[in-house]
Amino acid sequence: MKAIRLTLICHALTQAQKTGRLHRPQDSVLALGEQPFVVLPDVHVLTAPERRAGETAAWFSTQVQIEPVLADCDLGSWQGLALKQLQDEQPEALALWLQDPHSAPHGGESFAALCQRMAGWLAAFDTPGEWLAVTHPMVIRAVMVQVLGCPMSASGRIDVLPLSRLELSFTGQWRLRVG
Repeated sequence: MKAIRLTLICHALTQAQKTGRLHRPQDSVLALGEQPFVVLPDVHVLTAPERRAGETAAWFSTQVQIEPVLADCDLGSWQGLALKQLQDEQPEALALWLQDPHSAPHGGESFAALCQRMAGWLAAFDTPGEWLAVTHPMVIRAVMVQVLGCPMSASGRIDVLPLSRLELSFTGQWRLRVG
């Protein structure tokens, strides 16, 4: 069995992140002076379908494949809203969403549903080689929950910063790679 090495990369910084606003699919990344790190030519690059992920992936390769499963968590009616606005206008709904991974008061996808989506993707990911996947903080948290087998509530203790990397390997089971 040949090994799979998969590096998940969080998209680059956006204006939404700087201002405390939830993302919209069309949000763009802020300018980056230089490429954060070099990707070797034999690495396959995947990207979530949102603009911010695609723009980030383009820094690493001109050969990028869109992977719809890597899409950000659907925040329904909350897309584009400021967290401060949610705290003022819907404090109970926001608190529920932050505490209960099965809740989706925004009418979109719950964190539990995102975890199931990522578990299915990881279970089906069977192409050996070196892979890089540009995605979103919540997706990376969901992958970590799956790989480590920890409670979904642990995701609230994981900070995923712009351009951060999560390295995984698979040789019969997914493993977190700390380097």
